[in-house]
Amino acid sequence: MSDTPKDIIGRGKLAASGLLSDDAVARAAELVTRCEAEGIETVRLMFPDQHGILRGKTVAARTLASAFASGIGVPSTLLLKDTSHRTVFDVWSGAAEVDGLGFQGASDVLLVPDPDAFHLLSWSPHSAILLCDVVQRSGAPVHFASRTVLRTATEKLAEAGFAATMGLEVEFQVYQRVDDGLDHAQATMPGAPVTTRNTSQGYQYLTETRYAEAEDLLDELRRAAEVMGLAPRSMEIEMGPSQYEFTFDASDPMGQADRMVLFRTLVKEVCQRRGLHGSFMAKPKLPNASANGWHIHQSLQTLEGANVFVSDADGVPTAEASAWIAGLLDNAAAACLMTTPTVNGYKRYAPFQLAPNRIQWGTDNRGAMIRALLFAGDPASRIENRAPDTTANPYYALAAQILSGLDGLTRGAKAPPATDKPYEGADKLPPSLIAAIETFETSTLFRQALGDGFVSYLAHLKRAEWDRYLMTVSEWEQAEYFNLF
Repeated sequence: MSDTPKDIIGRGKLAASGLLSDDAVARAAELVTRCEAEGIETVRLMFPDQHGILRGKTVAARTLASAFASGIGVPSTLLLKDTSHRTVFDVWSGAAEVDGLGFQGASDVLLVPDPDAFHLLSWSPHSAILLCDVVQRSGAPVHFASRTVLRTATEKLAEAGFAATMGLEVEFQVYQRVDDGLDHAQATMPGAPVTTRNTSQGYQYLTETRYAEAEDLLDELRRAAEVMGLAPRSMEIEMGPSQYEFTFDASDPMGQADRMVLFRTLVKEVCQRRGLHGSFMAKPKLPNASANGWHIHQSLQTLEGANVFVSDADGVPTAEASAWIAGLLDNAAAACLMTTPTVNGYKRYAPFQLAPNRIQWGTDNRGAMIRALLFAGDPASRIENRAPDTTANPYYALAAQILSGLDGLTRGAKAPPATDKPYEGADKLPPSLIAAIETFETSTLFRQALGDGFVSYLAHLKRAEWDRYLMTVSEWEQAEYFNLF
């Protein structure tokens, strides 16, 4: 029996169960051959978890054909953890079930490598990342897995005769590490935050001299992103101390979600090797620190590729753009759990901070939640949602955009008049994580589109985070009551 990579993969479990098509088997075999030819020693088989954090196993490159043949088993509890990395579903009672799936005894799920999601690492040239999908051991889907959720949304959009294009605009900070957080007392769950100092003073937005000061760092991040195939477009000095922004070429939703998780990983790993700390936290508790937004640019095309947001007049939305905007606005509060998923993120929603706090849209208005960039005849006509932050699971966040916009299209909805006073008059976005959870749980749209099981799953995860937050004694409480009583 032949032992070529193609034959090994082709007669494996994944191909036999339809999880790898014939074309995918061929591409996987080519990838195995490429790794050998290019001297790749290890391959990191990673999947984006429910928080958009990459998890998985690293394998010796010589075993890659076997991974493509049979998949890689990992504990199902990786899908059941909150942001402290605690498993927050009961897997030991003998009755653990999440969205119809049994997870008793921390049983395994299976990683299915995607041969089209292979990325070289400039900072670790002997290694590469290969993104994976998550399925049950039987090969059945895990409906709440990140890539599956986004794939579900894009398929629904395609059924309606459309495809979406998304753009990334990502803000983050890079600090110098003063303390590495490795003292025994700091090995808590979650780990103690590292101590840092600034890499730049900030408040010199888009200035050349500040860029020059950070050029060495930004060059390394850009080059690493280019090696990974992430298509970085611009590198910018943002408003606050140590704050930077990268933008990327527009692409399909899955490609952009993959880019987002890979870029966050890239920044953190490259910075760690330089004695720095990269952070995408929405609003760091550091003196003078600015909040980090993730502005999702989006447009809609027919399946033939025509942008249906292109208008005949500046600022006047087409019927499709109007319906898409209306859908985003109508579902904005419910979608917040998928775009602003942390306790901390809601502290970014403040007036006059270039982050929205009300549900409305405006024409090229950076204070509005939806900033419409619609200019007569412009093939790049699009809208920008400024509500999400950079902690969002990008697969969930982009799925929320697609399903919300599609809801407006399906109903033939019309956007209200554009505002020029974005901090007045309209309903506010949820003020807290618990308000977002409760609104999400009542959403008919997300229950119908993604299932009751997904809604219950995500709400359960985030309630666990909220409950821990509530039970933590804060600095405010200590200052308020310790001396008084």
